[in-house]
Amino acid sequence: MAMTPDISGVSVRLLREVVGLYPEERIAQRAMETADDILSEYGSDGLRVLVMVLTGWAAVGIERHAMTSHRPPEALLDEMDLLRFEVDPGDGEE
Repeated sequence: MAMTPDISGVSVRLLREVVGLYPEERIAQRAMETADDILSEYGSDGLRVLVMVLTGWAAVGIERHAMTSHRPPEALLDEMDLLRFEVDPGDGEE
């Protein structure tokens, strides 16, 4: 996809902006603004590419963190799941 390099660059810029951003609520706001920009410029295919790229970055980051912390990736994902329940203490069903 010709748009993939452009959107990959957008994803890196987004991550540079949100890593360490405070208050944390601003992370979601900035992500939504970026998604709106991608949708406006590239349409729904652009959003799909953005999800693909960000998922790739997340997977690599989790794998690296697992290696350096000598923990299985599943343990890190379990922690993320727990944090999700702290933010939204619903019953866990979608």
